[in-house]
Order: sequence, then structure tokens, then C-alpha cells
Amino acid sequence: MKLEGIKAVTFDVGGTLINPWPSVGDIYSEVAAEFGVDARPEFINVGFKEAWKSLHNFDYTQKRWFEIVRQSFREQGAELPDEFFPAVYQRFADPEVWIVFGDVLHTLDELAARDLKLGIISNWDERLIPLLEALGLRKYFEGVFVSCNTGFTKPSPVIFEHALRWLKTEPAHALHIGDSEKEDLLGARACGMQSLLLRRGRTVDSEEQIGTLKSVSSMLA
Repeated sequence: MKLEGIKAVTFDVGGTLINPWPSVGDIYSEVAAEFGVDARPEFINVGFKEAWKSLHNFDYTQKRWFEIVRQSFREQGAELPDEFFPAVYQRFADPEVWIVFGDVLHTLDELAARDLKLGIISNWDERLIPLLEALGLRKYFEGVFVSCNTGFTKPSPVIFEHALRWLKTEPAHALHIGDSEKEDLLGARACGMQSLLLRRGRTVDSEEQIGTLKSVSSMLA
């Protein structure tokens, strides 16, 4: 598949550029232990995935994040003190609990060398931009468009349109890449952008999917 006329490339963040390390469950468990709560990471991970799947109109506020945390621990019947929630929220602002995927920097360097405009379009909160700075990623992007600042979450076309206006790029000449079919692939296409679904480590079975970000540069005409 060749991508024609691309002048700007935007990226999702979580699951696309970075990921919690070693896992959400490990981080929750570690913070819980600081408050005398013993909980097994593998069970927390299961609870977290179930909680995430049950989300409806998630707005990325602290209140809604705390609901996710409670649901993640529910099966273990753990009693979590009130002080735990702001502590675990703050822990995810720490760059030490995140990894940058191995295909990211190479890809960003290649795209920047082609004089393409680069941007972020992410459903996140106020922790994202400082986190990108700390991880050495912010410098690559002309604009970082976060749902907490725009007031709209993907797949709403509004957040994509806001990014396109800032990047001064017509939708047909912009490419968005992310790991969510609904939020990234279809959300971007709904406003006229080209888009790719990243399935890192999973089966790629159509031309609109890629298994690594390293594929992007070779797909650009």
C-alpha cells in the first residue's frame, strides 16, 4: 500500500509510542504495597482490562481514573485507602514506569528527515505533555493535541480537525496512526484523513494495518 500526498503524520500515544512498564498491574501493585495492600499484578491486569472494556464516555478525569483503579482491584477484595488514588495517579506521570517502543525513535527520525509535519492526537490528561518531555519525545512534534485540552476525545472529528488546523494541512494530505480501530483508524477517516491501524506483535491481515512503525516510511510515496 502506498500513501499519496502525505504532508503531516499524527500519532496516538498509549500503545502506539509508549506503554506502561512492566505492566499496569505491576505498577498498581507496587503503589498498593506502599499502603500495606497486598495484591497480585496478574489479577490486577485482568481487572484493568475488564474495566477498560466496560468504559462508556470516559473523560480522562481523575475521578473516572479512580473508578478504573477500584474496578481493577475489585476481584481481590482489597481495601484501598483514600491516599492510594492520588499516589497511583501521580506514579503514572513518572517516566520511569513507561517504555518507548523500539520502533518509535527510528521512525520519527526518518519522518522528520523527510520534512513532514508531526503531531500527537491523544485521549489523555494533563500528565501527557510533561511525560513526553521527560521521555525525550516532545521535541519531535509541532503540536500535541490532548483531549483534556481540546474538550473532545477520539473518535470525535473535532480533535482531529483541531490538529489539522494547527498543522495547516488538508485532511487528505494527513496520515494518522494508532492502535485503536474505533478511535484512530475510523476516527481519522471520518474527518477525511488517511490512517493506519498499528497491530504491533499481532497478525496483520489487511493493507490498512501495520505490524511496526518502521513500515510507515516505505509506504509514503
